[in-house]
Amino acid sequence: MSRPPVTDWETDFDHLDPAFVADPYPIYDHLREQCPIAHTDRYHGVWIPTRYDDLAAIAHDHQRFSSRTILITDRAESPTDLGFHAPPITEAPPYHTDIRRILLPLFSPAVVAEYEPITRTIASDLIDAFVDDSGCDAAAAYAQHVPIKVITRLLGIPDSDHAQFRDWIHRLVEQSPLASDSTYDAIIEIGGYLSSHIEQHRTHPAHDVITHLLDARLPDDRLLTRDEILGVCILLLLAGIDTTWSAIGSSLLHLATHPDDRHRLRTEPDLIHTATEEFLRAFAPVTMAREVIEDTEIGGCPMRKGDRVLLPFPSGNRDPNAFDRPDDVVLDRQANRHFAFGVGIHRCLGSNLARMELRVAIETWLERIPEFELTDPDAVTWSAGQVRGPRHLPLTFTYR
Repeated sequence: MSRPPVTDWETDFDHLDPAFVADPYPIYDHLREQCPIAHTDRYHGVWIPTRYDDLAAIAHDHQRFSSRTILITDRAESPTDLGFHAPPITEAPPYHTDIRRILLPLFSPAVVAEYEPITRTIASDLIDAFVDDSGCDAAAAYAQHVPIKVITRLLGIPDSDHAQFRDWIHRLVEQSPLASDSTYDAIIEIGGYLSSHIEQHRTHPAHDVITHLLDARLPDDRLLTRDEILGVCILLLLAGIDTTWSAIGSSLLHLATHPDDRHRLRTEPDLIHTATEEFLRAFAPVTMAREVIEDTEIGGCPMRKGDRVLLPFPSGNRDPNAFDRPDDVVLDRQANRHFAFGVGIHRCLGSNLARMELRVAIETWLERIPEFELTDPDAVTWSAGQVRGPRHLPLTFTYR
C-alpha cells in the first residue's frame, strides 16, 4: 500500500517517508528552527519535539509520559503497541526499578570488559571472511554480525540463526509502524523460539543472562515469570542488535568518506574513546516514543492524555543550542552529553556494552583495513522506522 508523500513536515511528519529515511537531518534542522514541536495525523496522531531541552523534559517526566508505547504504529486498539511487554523499558516505577536492578550487574563495566576479547575475535574473524576480496558490503558482512554474535552469547542461545534474527528485527522494528500481519507473526515466532531456550535453561543452567533471570528474585522474593523473562530477552535482542549494528555501519560510512578522520584515528589511537562518543552523538540511531498519560503542555503545545509522542534523540543531538558545530563530527569533542542512549530512568541499560562493541568494531576494522572508501554513494540504503542505520554499505579497500 503506497503512502502519500509528505508535503509539510510541520503538520504531516512521517518517519517512513523516503526523503526522511534518506536524510532526516535537514528536516530536523527545519523543524527546530520553524516548528520545534511538530505534529502529524498519521499513526492516529503523533507529536514530534525536536529540541534538546524539550526531549530531555519529556524523557525525564515518567509521571506524565509513559514508555509503555515505545513504538509508533498504525495500531490504535492497544496501548502496548505490538501486544507484548519488554521490561524494564515498557514499565513504570517501582516495578521498572526492580527489574532494572536485576539486569544492571549483567552490563557493568567489569562484566563488559570480559566480553571485549571475545568481541575483538568476532570482529577479526568476520574480516577474515572478506578481506581478500578488496571490498564488501560492510553493513551486511560486518556491522550486523558483531552485535548478533555478542548478544546471543550473552543470552546463551546459538548464533547460528542469524538470518532468523535479522528477519525478526526487520519485521518488529522496520515493518511495525504499518502494523502488518507479518509483524504479529514475528512476535509469535520469536516468543516461541525464546520460550524453548528458557525451558532448556531450567534443566541445563549456564553462565548467561537467561540463567541469571531464572535465578533472580524481585524484592518480594518472587521469581520472575516466564513471560517476564521472555519480555526481557526480546528487549535485549531488539535493543542490543539493531541499534549497535546501525551505529557501527554509520561510523564506518563516515570514516569511508572522511579520510582525514580515518587517518587521525589511526595515528592517534587514544582518540577512539571520544571518537566513539562523537559517532554515537552524530549518528544516534534510535528514536523512542511515549504515551501521554496526563494532560500537560510542552513548549507551548497542549498534549492530551492518550496522545503519542516521538522522541527523536538524533535531532536533540544536532541541536545547536546544546552542541557547538552540531553537524560536524569532532573526534576529540569533550563536552558531549548526547542522547544516543536516551535519558532519564529509561536510559539504555546496555550502554556500556554498546560502547564497547562500537569501539572494538572500529578499532579492529582500522587495524585490519586502514584504507577504505565508499564504492557507490547511491548504493547506500537505510533502514526505515525508529532505528536508522545503513543496510547496504559497499566499500572498497586495501589491507595489511
